[in-house]
Amino acid sequence: MREEFSFFTQSGNKIRASIYQQDNSISKPCLILVHGFKGFKDWGFWPYTAEYFSKKGFNVVSFNFSHNGVGDSLTEFDELDKFANNTISLEVHELNEIIDKVKQGKICDLNCTSIGLIGHSRGGAVSIIASSINKNVDALAVWASVSKLDRYTERQKKEWREKSFIEVWNSRTNQMMQINVALLEDIEANKNSSLNIEKAVKSLNTPFLIIHGEQDLTVPVDESKLLYEYAEKNLTELEIIPATGHTFDIVHPFEASNDKFETVLEKTLFFFKKHLNNN
Repeated sequence: MREEFSFFTQSGNKIRASIYQQDNSISKPCLILVHGFKGFKDWGFWPYTAEYFSKKGFNVVSFNFSHNGVGDSLTEFDELDKFANNTISLEVHELNEIIDKVKQGKICDLNCTSIGLIGHSRGGAVSIIASSINKNVDALAVWASVSKLDRYTERQKKEWREKSFIEVWNSRTNQMMQINVALLEDIEANKNSSLNIEKAVKSLNTPFLIIHGEQDLTVPVDESKLLYEYAEKNLTELEIIPATGHTFDIVHPFEASNDKFETVLEKTLFFFKKHLNNN
């Protein structure tokens, strides 16, 4: 069963979310799904993923960050002003607030025994940072996660500062999307502290699963190996999926799953059943 809901954060920003659960009278582990850059909760594999884990015995929360650019339509980038002003720190704060609400039973009266995160791409980095500071996270899985947030050349940064924004093309929607300099300033101001992924991984004290496509052209597979290098090996697993890319051959609108993505789901399921069900 899927239920739509929304709430306002402590900062007054609107979060739109979906809850997937089979039986709300039973206490279960809960998974929170965290989308990445130019992502949203109803993109491609996310609804299929939520249904999959719901049927496997988990409560699932899937949500849109308040400034991801997708508004009440849930599927269109119709809040480009918010997209332009988004920052990583904002996303970390919002994810932490959602984790705490889930733990406290304040989201649709969910009764969760433990909490796991699944973060994709930039959402993987946000999930890593949140998990390093939020003790309510019991296990963390990242798919195709970035290992660094400062991903821009000096030339790009110079132009960004001069114009106060840069533009990125969304080839799927045929939209030119503006990103204001606040994102760059956030990354640079906090790259050695609150937004340092290396430090965050090294401070993780929870089971950690890293999954990456071998042929990822958006986030090279070497970034997953770097995350594994930073991590505590006794708590960490690295899985490289052969012959697939950044979204594991899933497209939007969702058409069908495939053997590679099913492998991702199966490995993630095994990980969470091992680390969450016994809590």
